[in-house]
Amino acid sequence: MAQEREAPDIREIDRLLKIKDFQARLVGANGEVITIPDSVYQVLCQVVHAMALGQAISIVPQEQELSTQQAADFLNVSRPYLIKLLEQGEIPYITVGTHRRVRFKDLKKYKEHRDNKRSQSLQELIEISEEAGLYEYDE
Repeated sequence: MAQEREAPDIREIDRLLKIKDFQARLVGANGEVITIPDSVYQVLCQVVHAMALGQAISIVPQEQELSTQQAADFLNVSRPYLIKLLEQGEIPYITVGTHRRVRFKDLKKYKEHRDNKRSQSLQELIEISEEAGLYEYDE
C-alpha cells in the first residue's frame, strides 16, 4: 500500500505509463540504462494503476503455496467454507505435516471458473427475466 505522500508521484507515473509508445527504462546510480522488457512493463502498468487508485497490491508467484486462511482471504470466503471445498475436491491441495497448503495457481483457476459460472448464471437469469417481461424499458 502506498503512503499518502507518494500518491501524487504514483498518479504521475500512472499517467506516463499510459502514453502510447512510452518506453520505460531503468537508470542505475552509475548511469547505466536498461530497457524494461514488455512482460515486466505490463505488470508494472497494472501495479502502478492499482496503486494510483489507492488499492493494496500483492504479488504472488504462481507456484506459491498458501495457508488455508490466506486462500480463504483470496477467495473472500470463510476458512471453514474453503476447507469444505478442499475436502470435496473442488480445489487441489497438499498436506505439509498436519497443515493443508493450496497452490496459488490452483486457487486462481478455481476463482476464474467460479466467476465465469456466476456470470453465466446471471446472464441466464437476466434473459429469463426479460422473456417474462419483468423488465420495463424507458424509451
